[in-house]
Amino acid sequence: MQIHLIDGTFELFRAYFAVPKTRNASDVEVGAARGLLRGFAALLASGEVSHVACAFDHVIESFRNDMFEGYKTGDGIDPDLYSQFGLAERVTRALGIVTWPMIEFEADDAIATACHRFALDPRVTRVVIASPDKDLSQCLVEPKAVCWDRIRNTWLDATGALTKFGVGPASIPDYLALVGDTADGIPGIPRWGAKSAATVLAEYHHLEAIPLEARDWRVKVRGAEVLAQNLGAQKDAALLYRQLATLRRDAPLAESLDDLQWRGAPEAELAALCEELGETGVLERLRGKGQA
Repeated sequence: MQIHLIDGTFELFRAYFAVPKTRNASDVEVGAARGLLRGFAALLASGEVSHVACAFDHVIESFRNDMFEGYKTGDGIDPDLYSQFGLAERVTRALGIVTWPMIEFEADDAIATACHRFALDPRVTRVVIASPDKDLSQCLVEPKAVCWDRIRNTWLDATGALTKFGVGPASIPDYLALVGDTADGIPGIPRWGAKSAATVLAEYHHLEAIPLEARDWRVKVRGAEVLAQNLGAQKDAALLYRQLATLRRDAPLAESLDDLQWRGAPEAELAALCEELGETGVLERLRGKGQA
């Protein structure tokens, strides 16, 4: 069997910017949630999904905000988008999808935890992480794991990650520590870019193994002296950034593999939500689907 783990927060943001805004009969903005409902219903109706869960950032802030003041927050999110966070979770529940609303941890931590846990089960042949988020590439250390960009229908495994980033999945947090990640508020180390980080980490793999002096490097990198000086001056910061970028594998997920089996959508709950969202086609599409 294969497991589908969906990055619900990414899907919600994508839907918000991809589909027209729509207000329901109660004058509430529901466009992104309705787009989410349609997209996930199509996935479930395809017959390709047998076991599935979806993780959300119930709030944007997490334990990482206590570690670093500059880490991402919910400030600046459009109120029309933020107001649909809870509604998006209702969408996945109404579709019969196991839903993980994360508060202390982040959605990516839930996915990393589930990927690690279920990849160890001999019944699982593949863990499909439905997200193009580069942070989740570090989950590809699990031999059964792949990342799937549903929009472009492209797939990424460990070999693909090495080709794309120049480093293997285990070095992705080190890579992000050096180059930074604006989406998460990680500033990176000055002058380090994708090419220099990939070249150095391809040789040394982790921050601690990079020699402090550029003359000791076994690879040639343009501006090596400055890069080494900047890393040496901000070594503690780089280690903190790596910790921020490292996904946790101990998020509190109660469900077993069997709990993730999709048994169809609870019809009464889905019908009520469809009426609230002004959606007419989803219920019929999913009627009779699932294993229940």
